[in-house]
Amino acid sequence: MTSVDIVRSPNADQVSTIAADLVADSVPSKLTAQDPTLWGPEAESEASIRLSWTTLHETSRPLLGELKALREQLHAEGVDRVVLAGMGGSSLAPEVITRTQNVPLVVLDTTDPAQVADALAGDLERTVIVVSSKSGGTVETDSHRRIFEKAFADAGIDAASRIVVVTDPGSPLQSASEEAGYRKVFLADPNVGGRYSALTAFGLVPSYLAGADVESLLDDAAEAAEVLSQDSPDNPAVQLAAIFGAAHANGAEKIVFADTGSGIAGFGDWAEQLIAESTGKNGTGLLPVVVEGPGAEGFVNARSDATTVAIGPATGSANVAVEGKLGAQFLLWEYATALVGRVLGINPFDQPDVEAAKKAARALLDAPAVAATAPSFVDGPVEGHGTGWAPREVHTVAEALAALVEVAPEHGYISVQAYLDRIDDASFALLRAEIAKRTHLQTTFGWGPRFLHSTGQYHKGGHQNGVFIQITGESGDDLEVPGRPYTLAQLQLAQALGDGQVLAEHGRPVLRLHLQDRIAGLAQLVEAVQEDGS
Repeated sequence: MTSVDIVRSPNADQVSTIAADLVADSVPSKLTAQDPTLWGPEAESEASIRLSWTTLHETSRPLLGELKALREQLHAEGVDRVVLAGMGGSSLAPEVITRTQNVPLVVLDTTDPAQVADALAGDLERTVIVVSSKSGGTVETDSHRRIFEKAFADAGIDAASRIVVVTDPGSPLQSASEEAGYRKVFLADPNVGGRYSALTAFGLVPSYLAGADVESLLDDAAEAAEVLSQDSPDNPAVQLAAIFGAAHANGAEKIVFADTGSGIAGFGDWAEQLIAESTGKNGTGLLPVVVEGPGAEGFVNARSDATTVAIGPATGSANVAVEGKLGAQFLLWEYATALVGRVLGINPFDQPDVEAAKKAARALLDAPAVAATAPSFVDGPVEGHGTGWAPREVHTVAEALAALVEVAPEHGYISVQAYLDRIDDASFALLRAEIAKRTHLQTTFGWGPRFLHSTGQYHKGGHQNGVFIQITGESGDDLEVPGRPYTLAQLQLAQALGDGQVLAEHGRPVLRLHLQDRIAGLAQLVEAVQEDGS
């Protein structure tokens, strides 16, 4: 079962009042009954087709038999290496599930050519790729499908027999996959949004094929569902919604996550999308900040603009500690997010600002010459772009970073967005803690374009108090996308530039640092962060 331990709350009276209101209005039980009126008339049409996640612990069980049969067939053919091509809700939950259960799954949620090339370099004779896209038109996932299909064919492997698809009924991917004769097409419940889809086919198919025990996830969620549907102030979802609602009302619009020994690997990355994309709109919302551990910058020294949450046992620096098994945690945070949406007065099931960056990226792919702008400055292996917001002229990375911090609001945040290889370039993630330590601002780190499908909504639609550091880099060997007029490297850069353009249109400062050499560039960035630069 799940439990919420409120270690300390500076807004105890408000928390009690919000919880009492949720209980008095029977919101948890109405949510379980899939009442679409809970978020007001403007949200009703969307909510009416987005609430089936409350019963997935029951409705997803018929999938298990189909998955067992498919896995046995694949293993009989010597196919036991699973690659998942999916973005956002199509990949975050399977990655948490398989990492937690220590089963191998290759996750492709990137357009970095080196990372995709590494996945291709695995044993194709043993490989099946799960192509996972709710809309059926996700550009990154379509690119992965095309690249792997050609690679299978070039290796003399029947590509159709090695491609499994997860999509919504009626999507263009469904019809194309059936026409191509792909191995299996799983149709997910269309009345579940991507970020609530952990216990649908999107979460379960790749996890099961990789070797995870997904039946236990459904069992744990079923046990939690009984408590989460209760109209009681002891309901852990009610407690979380009340805590975050009261904190938000008092200026704490950030939630800092640290794992304190939960046994769940990477849970914060999954919760990050759920919370940011659900709440970050209409100029409001909750910004998740995932940190390295309970001793990390931004957690131990969190200020009044943040609520600290331990995933696992309570620690002295946590405001709240949440414990429970993975399946129960999935459902708890989905309930809590839906409930806090009501508290904040927003629709937790739409994502009105996500499409803007996609449109901008597509436009740049259609007109690549537009993307070729001269840098504002060059500092060793690093080119700096887009410093028109700076209060003074800058000539070095250190000066640019100092200027960016200078224009950040007092209780704002810094978002570091690395459009790189999150496996080989994993060391870039250390920049989060370094920047947070230097600036005393809450600092997030995201891999591009992966974060576009999670926190990307918040950055445009939530509180407009962020400043942004984009990191792009030269690629070694690029990869063609069969049937498309662009390469992966071109797509990756267009995604960075497109998102930066949309953020700038929202009046947000964006500093893009392009690395001519990734290794040397990282050393330069760390050195620059540690300089004063003023």
